[in-house]
Amino acid sequence: MGRKIANLLDIAQWRLTPYQILALGFAGLILGGAFLLMTPWASATGQGLSFVDALFTATSAVCVTGLVVVDTGTYFSLFGQLVIIVLIQAGGLGIMAMATLMAILIGKRINLRERLIMQEALNQLTVSGIVRLTQYIIKVTLFIEFIGGTILAVRWYQDLGFKGIYFGYWHAISAFCNAGFDLFGSVTGEFSSITGYVEDIVVNLVISALIILGGIGFTVIADIGTNKRFSKLSLHTKVVLVTTLVLIIFATIVIFLLEYDNPDTLANLSWQGKILGSYFQSITPRTAGYNTLDISKFSDATLFFIMLLMFIGASPTSTGGGIKTSTAGVLAAAIWALISGKNDAEMFKRRIPQSIIYKAFSVMLISGILVIFVTMMLSITEKQPFIKIFFEVTSAFGTVGLSTGITPTLTTTGKLWIILTMFAGRVGPMTLALALALKTRKGTIQYPEGKLIIG
Repeated sequence: MGRKIANLLDIAQWRLTPYQILALGFAGLILGGAFLLMTPWASATGQGLSFVDALFTATSAVCVTGLVVVDTGTYFSLFGQLVIIVLIQAGGLGIMAMATLMAILIGKRINLRERLIMQEALNQLTVSGIVRLTQYIIKVTLFIEFIGGTILAVRWYQDLGFKGIYFGYWHAISAFCNAGFDLFGSVTGEFSSITGYVEDIVVNLVISALIILGGIGFTVIADIGTNKRFSKLSLHTKVVLVTTLVLIIFATIVIFLLEYDNPDTLANLSWQGKILGSYFQSITPRTAGYNTLDISKFSDATLFFIMLLMFIGASPTSTGGGIKTSTAGVLAAAIWALISGKNDAEMFKRRIPQSIIYKAFSVMLISGILVIFVTMMLSITEKQPFIKIFFEVTSAFGTVGLSTGITPTLTTTGKLWIILTMFAGRVGPMTLALALALKTRKGTIQYPEGKLIIG
């Protein structure tokens, strides 16, 4: 009987595409986390969350988003906080990376089917070396989180005593995984994030460094570790690094100029605080979710600009969401090629294949449609200003977690829409679309070209 069940499971597994397995893996982890957060042991008061709120929190943790309906530091017990940080770590590393870690620990061999799923999970071009890359990802993640956590633990020990050590390592995992969950509600008040450290150089630089390292992607980190010189780096790594640098510098300048005279954000800070505040808020929209300034006090112009950053998000094979920096880079190259009259899009003296350009435009279009559709749905169900709803939905899609404060007030229907958006943002719009597709087939007939008038 046991052998028959195992055979049936094997058959079912082979009938599922890698996209479907990845989507179901995330969904299973979310449901498991939701049930744990519903238990009385997860809350400080002994009263478990409702199913929708537990599902929302678990989705936000696994999808490394950071949007919350209850304050993490005040509502959850130590057990609940540990459940959340484990979900964040699992979601940040990815389902297949965690499965690979468990397989390595018990000495199980990774078969071809599992390698193919890992290839899709890490968005790699080939299956060659995929297990080594996964092992490297796990080691690098734990090392970076340990170093960052140690620095933060030493810093926060000065303010919080032994609790600061726990805070240091907990927030290091949350920052590197670009989750944005925080425990400072128990210290400075509910939903405060790290606003109490807006002028603290150590906290700003360490957390922003963790966010950047988690956001550039594991493939980029591995490439830099192997090839020390910029000229030897792969095209992907070059595009990610340059795009990330340009976005950080440009966003810092724009936020500084837009909020310089705002008395609720930068106006009353020292020059150091103004620069740190602008710099930190330029990084955190790239899927991190931490904030040192009150997001709800930003001007509409700044909120809209941050939404653009959140839509772009982090980089492929990273812990973040969004359409990704490489997608934005390819789109920019394709548009520039059209404007300049070139037949091919080029980046760093390399021609970009048409298939990559098609995929980039598809990702942007599907993502844009999703954000617009959910924003329209929430505009119907929620009585909130449009800019705040649009901001919240974009934050959910980019798995950012920045909020203007309306998340706890959402209706049950609104929460379910945000849950769906966070899930789509973490799994990836293309992966989710392909997972929902019943069958993939290639066309057997090639039709003659047709002419269309565009623009």
